[in-house]
Amino acid sequence: MDISQIIDPLNKAQRQAVCSEAQNTLVLAGAGSGKTRVLVHRIAWLVQVENVSPYSIMAVTFTNKAAGEMRFRIENLLKTPTRNMWVGTFHGLAHRLLRAHWKDAKLVENFQIIDSDDQLRLVKRIMKEMGIDDKKHPPREVQWFINECKDNGLRVAQLNVREFHNREFMLDVYLQYEELCQRTGMVDFAELLLRAHELWLHQAHILKHYQQRFSHILVDEFQDTNTIQYAWLKVLSGNNLPTTHINTFVVGDDDQSIYGWRGAKIEHIREFTHDFKAGTSETVRLEQNYRSTGNILEAANSVIANNSERLGKVLWTDDSEGELLQIYKAFNEIDEAAYVCGQIEKWIDNGGKRSDVAILYRSNAQSQPHEYELVKRGVPYRVYGGLRFYDRAEIKDALAYMRLIANRQDDAALERIINTPTRGIGQRTVDIIRQAAKEKQQNLWQTAQELIADKTLSARAAASVQKFIDLIEELQVNADEDLSLAEQVSHIVEISLLKEFHGKENSERAQAKVENLDELVNAAKRFDDEGDPLLDAMLEAKDEASSSSGEELQAMNPMAEFLAHAALEAGEGQADEWQDCVQLMTLHSAKGLEFELVFLSGLEQGLFPHKNAIQDYVGGRLEEERRLCYVGITRARQQLHLTHAESRTIYGRSELSYASQFLSEIPASLVSQVRAGQNNFSRNTPSGSSFAAAEDDDVYIGQSVSHKKFGEGIVVDVEGSGARARVQVSFDNYGTRWLMLKVANLVT
Repeated sequence: MDISQIIDPLNKAQRQAVCSEAQNTLVLAGAGSGKTRVLVHRIAWLVQVENVSPYSIMAVTFTNKAAGEMRFRIENLLKTPTRNMWVGTFHGLAHRLLRAHWKDAKLVENFQIIDSDDQLRLVKRIMKEMGIDDKKHPPREVQWFINECKDNGLRVAQLNVREFHNREFMLDVYLQYEELCQRTGMVDFAELLLRAHELWLHQAHILKHYQQRFSHILVDEFQDTNTIQYAWLKVLSGNNLPTTHINTFVVGDDDQSIYGWRGAKIEHIREFTHDFKAGTSETVRLEQNYRSTGNILEAANSVIANNSERLGKVLWTDDSEGELLQIYKAFNEIDEAAYVCGQIEKWIDNGGKRSDVAILYRSNAQSQPHEYELVKRGVPYRVYGGLRFYDRAEIKDALAYMRLIANRQDDAALERIINTPTRGIGQRTVDIIRQAAKEKQQNLWQTAQELIADKTLSARAAASVQKFIDLIEELQVNADEDLSLAEQVSHIVEISLLKEFHGKENSERAQAKVENLDELVNAAKRFDDEGDPLLDAMLEAKDEASSSSGEELQAMNPMAEFLAHAALEAGEGQADEWQDCVQLMTLHSAKGLEFELVFLSGLEQGLFPHKNAIQDYVGGRLEEERRLCYVGITRARQQLHLTHAESRTIYGRSELSYASQFLSEIPASLVSQVRAGQNNFSRNTPSGSSFAAAEDDDVYIGQSVSHKKFGEGIVVDVEGSGARARVQVSFDNYGTRWLMLKVANLVT
């Protein structure tokens, strides 16, 4: 490969980063500055110019989509497959490591990855067994606590009981949860990283093996690393050792660090040059933007300049200044939505594509007025961030059957499907099996068999449970036959009666569920044909396991590989085909995307920035809100509209609002103030509109309620008044439903 192919497409700063000779390189990559290109060309430079083996390079990112794009671009540039390279997400690489060294990591060989829903189910089970009131102590809060501990590298023994005051029960649940997962061979996402980090710390020979194997580590989106990810990288890189040191190349943007609420630590990118100080260091700034107009970039620079402790950079472009930013002051949220939709219609009338338009907002609740107006005007739209393929209930049901076939110790899978489809196994029967399993310290499958044998269960319950056991055993026999993966999945879906169960209603929703199950078979076929780059690399891991621990790794069967692939891909990359439609999304979801025309709505104090950030006297949360605004502004390529309302309905009540402080941080020379009188949109809120609170009823949006049949939920909309008042409630277990308030008998 000609060196010119690597460096000629790059600008001066990109070339400086790609050709860096420093042992530790920090690349501050501004929005739209070509960071992925730099990472890919850096790998090509190492392989083609510095003669580094591609198999001694580890490249880490955060999403499977980003990892897939990186692999694709590396293959196109180097003209060589990446299947045996260590290119993937933190979770994917940790999974690969643990599969290779499961015994040293103190795991069972066929350990199963569980997702967030299965984890929550286990937490609920443990809390119920311990007699903890889940009304007083929400299981999701306990789940969050467990994951936060793991993200910070803390086991129960490392926590100080005295700091928990009246919440000591959380430590007990955490301990019981860990013991259950260990006993049944289950690993959650946070555990993947923590267990992989502990492997470095407790198995010196394995750490040494990988420190000798890798000569270069490259990390994308470095500003998003949490405590355990950062620690994992530091230990592997050997920066604390006098002799071992892996070259570290990280790319990120402190101005786009917006995930502090889920554990990301902005101080990691700020402290990189201090913490990774072995050998020489270099910081390169990528400031040339290839996305937005000059005015948009100047607005973004002006806003973010108000944050302190920045590493510092100024975005610029060779393109024109472009149009001024439009600021619209609406009477209320309905007027705001009318303005936005009116501008979208003008865009479409002038030949613009709907899919080039995005409406961004701070909170999901803000989408409703826009959706209402778009529907009224007949403009197709899609709310970005809905359920992805592997997150859908019917798909998770099918995967649970596959998981239980692969591993009878998988309690979470058994609990999900033991009565799905309905087979006459009530909750009382499940509770009896669960309690006995706890007492016997064994899994639910074995316990159920023993309870049937010793006639502990009633004759009717025993017969129903035995039918379920026989079904799984039958599916196991079929899976052991010489069938392709797709044929196995098809057989499971049919014989389990899942298609009949989910398709029994005569509705489009039921038909969609059946089509999704059919698509699962298609996904299995594609996986069988194409595989997964990380999982295909198990052959290499097999050799590594042999060389470092003397143990030979048994190859995973196709179904086990597919289950691991599905677990790692859950929530990513399996979205439906998008028609030409307007896209609505939160600002957090918008990161990494770009659009020709962007509407940044709800720019009001208390909404954006959020009221909790304003009340944060330390200032860190307000600065993250400003970074979020910076991200929103830099999503726009050509046109940007910023909107705010004089009053807004909050919790079912109309309240006065004030323009966001972020608007005042944009120079007046960059904006055009759009006056309400200049537009022909309706400003009047119709009587009894869907945005008005129900009168004389103390029910408001965001309120927690309980229903006799549907259980716990959150009020997401209130419509009408008096006898016609109704509410839309998002229930934990029954989805979103509209209820007549007069007869719903909601408990608040």
